Amino acid sequence: MQAIYRSEPDGRLSETDEIVDGSWISLIDPTPGESAAVAKQCGIDPDDLRAALDVEERSRVTSEEGYVLVLVDVPTQEPRAGRQWYVTIPLGIVITDHVIITVCLEHVPLIGEFETGRIRDWRTFMKTRFTLQLLLRNARAYLSALRVIDKMIDRQEARLRRSASNAELIEMLELEKSLVYLNTSLISNQRVLDRLVRTSALKKYPEDEDLLEDTIIENEQAMEMAGIYSGILSGMMDAYASVIANNQNAIMKTLALVTIVMAIPNLVFSAYGMNVAGEGMPLAASRWGFMIVIVSAVLVAVIAGLALTRSRLFDWSSPLDRRSRRRLPD
Repeated sequence: MQAIYRSEPDGRLSETDEIVDGSWISLIDPTPGESAAVAKQCGIDPDDLRAALDVEERSRVTSEEGYVLVLVDVPTQEPRAGRQWYVTIPLGIVITDHVIITVCLEHVPLIGEFETGRIRDWRTFMKTRFTLQLLLRNARAYLSALRVIDKMIDRQEARLRRSASNAELIEMLELEKSLVYLNTSLISNQRVLDRLVRTSALKKYPEDEDLLEDTIIENEQAMEMAGIYSGILSGMMDAYASVIANNQNAIMKTLALVTIVMAIPNLVFSAYGMNVAGEGMPLAASRWGFMIVIVSAVLVAVIAGLALTRSRLFDWSSPLDRRSRRRLPD
């Protein structure tokens, strides 16, 4: 899809059909014919124009004759296992002497913010400022994505204590994968920003220095947040595995207790069910012998269950809780 925009003198953004000086060409998953036509009209190598359509393309800044190519990664979401998880895809920014071109595989929210006019103080003909504002909004998009991931981590943490399955652990793995994607892309984008500071291929004006500095600060902040969340998530995953193992141990203790308690009456009933002479069996001649045997077996099983429940062998509480119960009052 191809769209051409141009800023009007009053600041409004209008869509046009022709490529003129000072316009912005937005290419979203363009066809080979669209990219070839734009590349020919603007004097750009078609391979450079389509570089952003390769999801494996690394972030970089290249200067060619007549234009500068800036490739960065932008965050987006993709569905996996019925949920939306964060990934990154390349965004290409081509700055020529006359126009600026953006190329992306998807219509990411970053592009939509500029198309709808929600970003103030920018013009399509101010190519350097437009590029820096794109990079600044991209860094803030990473911060927003990381805040969403932080809330997802908090929700998973709330379910940590009562989890006994692997479903939550798999979701934590997906979150960790998203953080790896974001952190890796942020590091690559930081190299691009450092290159923009040093290079003279992109014309920088004094009023744009603060904007570039803000972009670097926002990107560094996103890198720090991604590192912090990755550490928290790794610790939580270790705790998750321990909690799941402890919950399974508690379930096994319960099953073992039930098995032991049920074994006592089973032994009594098995003995009285043997095919032997009635004279040798206790209470065989009594009218209430059957009920006495049943009640006695159940009573012994209940006593054994209570004794085992109160023993340390089947104590489900943590050692810290047991120590607090044994603590003497001040």
